[in-house]
Amino acid sequence: MRLPFPATALRDRLDGLGRWLAPLGLRLLLAWEYIESGREKWRGVNWFDSVQADFPLPLRWLPSALNWHAATWLELLGGACLLLGVATRASAALLIGLTVVATAAVHWPAQWDTLAALAEGYAISDRGQGNYKLPLLFVAMLLPLLLQGGGRLSVDAWLARRHPAARAHSDALAWGGFALAAAVPLGWLLPGPALALAALGAALLAAAAWQRCHGAVGPLW
Repeated sequence: MRLPFPATALRDRLDGLGRWLAPLGLRLLLAWEYIESGREKWRGVNWFDSVQADFPLPLRWLPSALNWHAATWLELLGGACLLLGVATRASAALLIGLTVVATAAVHWPAQWDTLAALAEGYAISDRGQGNYKLPLLFVAMLLPLLLQGGGRLSVDAWLARRHPAARAHSDALAWGGFALAAAVPLGWLLPGPALALAALGAALLAAAAWQRCHGAVGPLW
């Protein structure tokens, strides 16, 4: 259905503003949160010893001091990169991994046997395990930055002006790679769904390879 001219003009202008402002809002808010968390660790005392056994493998095998300093610097440097829009996609990916590790070690319910029991943990509280709402919101906010970058008000966009824009692809290779990558952190929380997602990703990559061999490469939609 074709929109009336005023609605089309409004949509186009909102789309144009969104390329500048939508990622900026996410970057500024997330940069503040992660830098503040990193500063608290920098000035605080290492408490990872108390949750080291809850870290996903292989992180639980590492010294707690190493995990503490890695988390501190990843939050400080990753937050600074988001603030400036430098290496936005890589920073978002690393911070998603860090947030999922924190969820597994601190925020995930210690015991749950039904989806209803798991849903009770979708809360914000100071009771320790069973309050994963806030980190889940952070991951949801980081995903657009991972997939679409830092927007036009970023150092990444300034650097990209030196290179011609690449054509976006949403083909089996892209979806398969994303599914396999997402299955890794998901496996730290929900192994069953992560295994299914990994199988789906492998099937999509196999389909992409078949398409490439038969010269049928193209977008899924």
